[in-house]
Amino acid sequence: MRLDAHWMPFTDNKAFKHEPRMLASASGMYWRTAGGDQVLDMTAGLWCCNLGHGRKKVAEAMFESAQKLDYAPSFGFGHAAAFELAERLAELSPGHLNKVFFTNSGSEAVDTALKMAMVYQVARGKPGKKMFIARERAYHGVNLGGTAAGGLNYNTRDFGRWAAVDHISSTLDIEHNAFSKGLPEYGIEKADELENLIDFHGAENIAACIVEPIAGAGGVIVPPVGYLQRLREICDRHDVLLIFDEVVCAFGRTGAFTASIKFDVRPDLFTSAKGLTSGTVPMGAVVCSDSLYETVTAARSGIEFCHGYTYSAHPIACAAALACLDIYLEESLFTRAGEGIGQYLEHILHNLKDLPRVIDIRNYGLLGAIQFEEAGANEEPLGVRVFRQAWNNGLMIRGLGSTIVISPPLIVEETHIDEFAEKIWQAIKAVSPG
Repeated sequence: MRLDAHWMPFTDNKAFKHEPRMLASASGMYWRTAGGDQVLDMTAGLWCCNLGHGRKKVAEAMFESAQKLDYAPSFGFGHAAAFELAERLAELSPGHLNKVFFTNSGSEAVDTALKMAMVYQVARGKPGKKMFIARERAYHGVNLGGTAAGGLNYNTRDFGRWAAVDHISSTLDIEHNAFSKGLPEYGIEKADELENLIDFHGAENIAACIVEPIAGAGGVIVPPVGYLQRLREICDRHDVLLIFDEVVCAFGRTGAFTASIKFDVRPDLFTSAKGLTSGTVPMGAVVCSDSLYETVTAARSGIEFCHGYTYSAHPIACAAALACLDIYLEESLFTRAGEGIGQYLEHILHNLKDLPRVIDIRNYGLLGAIQFEEAGANEEPLGVRVFRQAWNNGLMIRGLGSTIVISPPLIVEETHIDEFAEKIWQAIKAVSPG
């Protein structure tokens, strides 16, 4: 098989094609490589396979849908599964968030949420509110709106920013919060930067503030105690919408259906994807408040929101999501990360703090990160080197510069965490024996 025709996303293509990592099958907590080796999945694929791999019930639901209704257009037409799924998601969401708009990815969900915020401001007679406040080290997907809102410079260096966005500081503060377990104590005052930026740009120009409750691709950055609540208070005070990007956090990752429920902070909109179908088929969603929806639909006749996708609410994706919801509820997986297994992961992670060049360990629910010292001149980032060595040891993690992150499927057991600990210990010692 030739590898040269495929331009791979977010990949060092030259390096990969020199030494490919090819996956052939998956079941439960494990991948099987093309060479037949077993690899422990401590990333849930890409933050998404929350139910583990190879769920027969989900595959059967998709197969049955494909036979009965392979496709249905969503512009001016509907099908029963889309309305059933929307209703079930609304029931699970915080009280006033009852309207669901389907997309095909987290990136699309973010761009949809940004456009919803703008059309809402237009509908209420405030068309000047087109600007957004986001956060440094944030990842909001790779479409133009999400790229502009994102706070990872390497994602914008070639493209610029196609929207009016300013950024408050990340809450990462290793000096004061290194090796915090769960929510760090220090840093609530960082939320006040939002008020400063609103004063600087003028509330009359700002549509919304968008943040991840826990920053994922930025390195699993957990918010300080009270920080998200203060963002909510500032947004309310200045008539600015609050958007939570829950593409990583939703569907049980933090120990509740959404992080907004876990942290008891109610956004005006939240995005989701990934865990919605447990990675089996692309799908995303934006859930917004009743008042936002009613304001927009009351302001215009005809098509109120000129936005959507060919594959919005695709029947096969809806079938997969409905089957996944059944499993989440049957196995009590929305809350599992907040119980004993999350505490066990925390314990094991923090036992690694004395390994060479480790400067911080962060965790919440079934999310974790180990951060290393910055690489020296002409040295490859340690997180990347640990990632590669871990793969050779039969372990999949993510290497993000000087940080490695984990987000195991919600079905993870203590034995899997023990296996992770042994293999990551070996990988770190192998690449940094000091």
